[in-house]
Amino acid sequence: MNGAAMAGGRFSGLAGAIQGEVLEGAFDRGRYATDASFYQITPEAVVVPRRFEDVEATLAAARAEGASLTGRGGGTSQAGQTVAPGVVIDFSTHLNGLRHLDVEGRRAVVEPGLVLDELNRMLKPHGLWFPVDVSTASRATIGGMTANNSCGSRSLRYGRMRENVIAVEALLADGARARFGEIDARKSLEMGANDPVSTLFRDMLALGAREAEEIAARFPRVQRRVGGYNIDALTPNGPTNNLAHLLVGSEGTLALFETIEIKLSPLPGPKALGVCHFPTFRAAMDAAQHLVALGPTAVELVDRTMIELGRDIPIFRPVMESFVRGDPAALLLVEFAETPDENRRRLDALHETMADLGFRWGDAAKQEGGVVEAIDPAFQARIWGVRTQGLNIMMSMRSEGKPVSFVEDCAVELKDLGDFTDRLTAVFRKHGTDGTWYAHASVGLLHVRPVLNLKEELGVKALRAIAEEAFDLVAEYKGSHSGEHGDGLVRSEFHEKMFGVRMVRSFEAVKDRFDPEGRLNPGKIVRAPKMDDRSLFRWPEGYAAEKRETAFRWDDWPGGLIGAVEMCNNNGACRKLSGGAMCPSYRATRNERDLTRGRANTLRLALTGQLGPDAFASDAMAETMSLCVSCKACQRECPMSVDMAKMKIEVQAARMAKHGPSLRDRLVAHLPRYAPWAARAPWLMNLRNRVPALRRLSERVAGFAADRPLPEWRAPFREPADDAEPEVMLLADTFNRHFDPDILRDAVFVLKAAGLRVGFARAPKGRPLCCGRTWLSAGLVAEAKAEMARTAAVLRPVLERGGAVAGLEPSCLLTFRDEAPRLLDDWPMELGRRVMLLEEFLAPLADRLPLKRLEGRALVHGHCHQKAADVMGPVETLLRAVPGLDVGVIDSSCCGMAGAFGYQAETAAVSRAMGELALAPAVRAAPDATIVADGTSCRHQIADLAGREAVHVATVLRRSLEAAE
Repeated sequence: MNGAAMAGGRFSGLAGAIQGEVLEGAFDRGRYATDASFYQITPEAVVVPRRFEDVEATLAAARAEGASLTGRGGGTSQAGQTVAPGVVIDFSTHLNGLRHLDVEGRRAVVEPGLVLDELNRMLKPHGLWFPVDVSTASRATIGGMTANNSCGSRSLRYGRMRENVIAVEALLADGARARFGEIDARKSLEMGANDPVSTLFRDMLALGAREAEEIAARFPRVQRRVGGYNIDALTPNGPTNNLAHLLVGSEGTLALFETIEIKLSPLPGPKALGVCHFPTFRAAMDAAQHLVALGPTAVELVDRTMIELGRDIPIFRPVMESFVRGDPAALLLVEFAETPDENRRRLDALHETMADLGFRWGDAAKQEGGVVEAIDPAFQARIWGVRTQGLNIMMSMRSEGKPVSFVEDCAVELKDLGDFTDRLTAVFRKHGTDGTWYAHASVGLLHVRPVLNLKEELGVKALRAIAEEAFDLVAEYKGSHSGEHGDGLVRSEFHEKMFGVRMVRSFEAVKDRFDPEGRLNPGKIVRAPKMDDRSLFRWPEGYAAEKRETAFRWDDWPGGLIGAVEMCNNNGACRKLSGGAMCPSYRATRNERDLTRGRANTLRLALTGQLGPDAFASDAMAETMSLCVSCKACQRECPMSVDMAKMKIEVQAARMAKHGPSLRDRLVAHLPRYAPWAARAPWLMNLRNRVPALRRLSERVAGFAADRPLPEWRAPFREPADDAEPEVMLLADTFNRHFDPDILRDAVFVLKAAGLRVGFARAPKGRPLCCGRTWLSAGLVAEAKAEMARTAAVLRPVLERGGAVAGLEPSCLLTFRDEAPRLLDDWPMELGRRVMLLEEFLAPLADRLPLKRLEGRALVHGHCHQKAADVMGPVETLLRAVPGLDVGVIDSSCCGMAGAFGYQAETAAVSRAMGELALAPAVRAAPDATIVADGTSCRHQIADLAGREAVHVATVLRRSLEAAE
């Protein structure tokens, strides 16, 4: 059995009837058992359709087998909408096209799996966007947003999905297709057609007419009401009714979407942002109603917890410091999007309003507070980036207790916001906890998550008690208990409390009329299970991790390795398809398996025994990890800092202990040991690349792709004598020493040109020093530690007396900053931070380099580990110090070579696909530019895919130093 299939499954026969995939293996089903909620329900099968006919065939198979069917987009639902026991259909992988675009009419027809950010990238050249700007835009699909009636930060101006959906083409539970859109209500009620779809429409309009008074009396009069079915769309409220609005917010319980027709809006004009600071949370809540009166497009809350956690996350820390002044208890981000003059006028009014409310810095007569302005679009984008990651920042707490989503979406009128939040806070404290707050102050909806440990019975009891009391409060204020993220498993149970018995019977009538057999996503909106049924939790009773020795120290997380794995809350930030570097394998395959989230879920299930005995070292786990290139982008870009690169090493170490290394593993891992011998006859070693038969033999025997040339051996770099009293010690890595020795010579030249005395990190005896990276990549941790310790013994005395160590290869040098402190007992983090890349060491000394003019353009591709360690800045600084050089940075993810990954026969094609996502096209589009890449693997990938030489920054600097005046 492997992770992709299992013989004898009830739906295995479906595989021959569709073009897509049918996944019935335990590992695959486990990856689809969770979403961003705290629930877990393992489906019986997963279908990944390639065309909508596959969806129809799957529905027919589910009906024949008596199974349920649940549609899924990005799998980021926070209320448990996309977890179910039957068949789950993943629309995101292939059914993600833009079918039709009407620029003049500002309309588009899209497939349900299309991601919002991808849609807006296509619309931007036409001056349009889809304005339901949810914080998960990088992975939220239009189908999922429609199913949940999503809202977004700017719903104050643009409304919810309901206000932006024109029509839906859908597949009904009985297999019929129907178009849901605007219809003439009177004609529909009077028509005599007997076809099933017309009869369905007529029955729905009749229900709306019958229940109009009850709907008017019971539906909350707040903008953010998304609970239950939108049966108010059926009431007589004009000559027409839009029946698509009944499907909006229906959570896949009424129909499966084929296409969605949506309204588009012109791109907003220039924006201005005012960050209002408040000394107390209550003050911010009371102020919201007054700030909304200024006509903003958004008013968003950031609370003290989010500020403090954001300051602790490396990727957010500099941004937080740039716009947070002092130590406020809460911020309100107030955005205007008018003309520049009008934005200025409204910002001035914002300052005046804050002063009128009693907040002004430095004024003894007022409370500490005021407005930090953000006019620059890039500055605004950085601030909004923090806000849109609010949930993930909140979830970054490294403790057994986590902020839990269940009273997340309560919405009340703005005038009641201050009182409501005070009383809800009192409820939390009554049950021994507190809440984290953020989100949409402009519409009276604040995402609040009490911190609870749902692994313990005490936490589960508090969950129930808080839910009961919180929803009683919402009802008292005539608000909405479900204001943005939908009902799912967590809130559907409470509809009777919120809407009354008669309304719930109407919801059930709608469900039964559409889906009499209850096939479509059962248990959501109507006839829901108890929200605190632990059998449905990600942490059911008896949940515990097996005890196992680990390669790394994981003591920063409660529970060790399992605690680090559990940091993944399934928010899906790793599913973004552009921007940053995470997650390159997913971008190439669109497979849930090849995703940081998918791997983390698999690890969690394996470590807790839910995938059977010894799953951690199994072949299916190896398959799960096979396309992880250890780029470390998740370490920096995942808001939870889920460190999949180290987790992969843990899996490899377990497999090595069980199976031992393959020939290829040994050839890769032991490269530093045999390299000095191989370098004595480089011509012999390079024959493999020149003789086709040897290429084929290397693939057959060792698994190196025959169509990939391996790095060419060169006469190695040999360290010259040290200068007297060296000011910097150069650490020559294995790769540059034996494959690119000229770069090391360039580095020595540049350091000396800066007037520096240069020494070299030398082994006291035997072969040259090494970081241990090659052994780590194969999971041979003991050998890696021995090699690190050998090198650390040479570096430590230099660093401890205040000396500097620099080197060239990011994956090698940064090992001492990342892995070594968690492997070596006597190598603290502060020592690792002082082992620097050449550009880090030289950037502060750039004015000492007598650089001469180099005309032209330089394009930089950053090595993944440079990006993960946030050390790309020094490369740009040095290159921009070269007179005449126009410097740009390629917006690319991993190059795809990733050490041996690109040379492996089974992964070479995916390696190329990664490189072709952005890097290779960017290089080809700049034929006259100098391509700069500090990583050895990156340079080889660029040469293989684009036929271009890429050079190290040291080489560019030497060219500048040697250029003619």
